[in-house]
Amino acid sequence: MTWDVVAGVDGSGRSLRAVMWAAHDAALRGRSLRLVHALPRWEGDFPFFPPGRFEEAERHGRAAVEDAAALVRETYPHLEIASDLVKGTPAQVLLAEGREAHSVVLGAQGENVGNMLMGSTTMQVVGHATCPVAVVAHASVGHHRVVVGTDGSATSVRALEHAFREASLRRARLRVVSAIGLPQGWPRHLLRPLPPDDEEVAARRQGVEMQIAALRQQHPDVTVEVHVHRRDPVAVLADASHKADLMVVGSRGRGGFHGLAVGSVTHALLHFVGCPTVVIRPEPEV
Repeated sequence: MTWDVVAGVDGSGRSLRAVMWAAHDAALRGRSLRLVHALPRWEGDFPFFPPGRFEEAERHGRAAVEDAAALVRETYPHLEIASDLVKGTPAQVLLAEGREAHSVVLGAQGENVGNMLMGSTTMQVVGHATCPVAVVAHASVGHHRVVVGTDGSATSVRALEHAFREASLRRARLRVVSAIGLPQGWPRHLLRPLPPDDEEVAARRQGVEMQIAALRQQHPDVTVEVHVHRRDPVAVLADASHKADLMVVGSRGRGGFHGLAVGSVTHALLHFVGCPTVVIRPEPEV
């Protein structure tokens, strides 16, 4: 098992942004960086495909990987870098790579389909990877803050554990955010604060404090802020992301349909987040 940081490369600007973030992350952890480009299976699936098309794709992929590696070496000359061109769809390739990786990093992929901002490759990898997946839409630095969302679910517990480790590694403050939504019938355009004696908010805050009590002891170097809100979870986390260098969320929380790979909050959040976001999957079923 290699346990390196894997970054998907497709030659686009968003891909290079993700590669540089992955390089910084690998250097921070003392790990190697693996750059991967997905090649189509044209020569086998389409025997009558125009001659030379696969070779053209291979040249493009190799050039994209070499350009990305050269850019990384300018900033991180001592970082160990490996690269490969792998046949398969981007999602298939990254999911396979993720089985032997510390994490997978990819850029937020845009598609010209209605108002969709998040590509299908991103959602497939986020929803099915066995390792943490970092989605880099915007590179944010200088805030010295990690944000993590929690709703008390088992997956959010794993997200909290990961967030504490990230905050300790990055010497950053940790903001723990929990949102319980507005009361039934509460006008959503009225965002004024609710009374401070709101019992449900107080109960949620107490629950969060209990959740993180042991993690506080394990990471005494991490300064923790707990924020509980009576607002839509997506809006709260999106707002917090613009004042953070990293956000950590679980792939899905409480409620919903357990057969779905990515919960509605995480799915929506990835469209609006303002910093790199690490998505944590549930504990593998035995």
